[in-house]
Amino acid sequence: MSEHYYSHTPTSKTDEQKHTIVVANQTLSIWTDHGVFSKTGLDFGSRTLLETIKQDMILPKNPAILDVGCGYGPIGLTLAKAYSDAFVTMVDINERAVHLTEKNIHENKVNHAKVLQSNVYEAITEQFDMIVSNPPIRAGKKVVHHILEESISYLKPNGYIVIVIQKKQGAPSAQKKMEDVFGNVTLLNRDKGYWILCSQLKG
Repeated sequence: MSEHYYSHTPTSKTDEQKHTIVVANQTLSIWTDHGVFSKTGLDFGSRTLLETIKQDMILPKNPAILDVGCGYGPIGLTLAKAYSDAFVTMVDINERAVHLTEKNIHENKVNHAKVLQSNVYEAITEQFDMIVSNPPIRAGKKVVHHILEESISYLKPNGYIVIVIQKKQGAPSAQKKMEDVFGNVTLLNRDKGYWILCSQLKG
């Protein structure tokens, strides 16, 4: 079976590369590697997600944020820098991604973030004001919908889940699932086939 970025333990030869990312008025130095998602730099979907959150979302003071499927950490770290009063938790099943995220936390001198190796929410014990995800589409619809369904247990009252997903890769299905789970869903943005979807846990 070929290796995927959602593999627990990548076996591809490591070749770490450093990139500069500028997004949502933040600049990050990011280490990437083989065996993780978007190893050449920030993908368009994540960029659109981050720009939309910074423009459209209003978070409470000292928000707790969870990035599910964080890869090497660009989404979570950008949010940590954009919201200096936040605490950001990042999770990924891929141990190489977790290693890179730890390295990138230190590289960018972010002291209000952490990363855990976790199969979706398995290692999570607290609740959050916002859950964000660029979900692992190649892992299959069941995994994507599991992220959406279970998120309701990890949100504080009035908390949000915000995801990015391409229309051709299941955005309408994800939109329906979010409506079913939360009773509401908002299409915050559409750009080049990428949909930014948001649901709120009314509390």
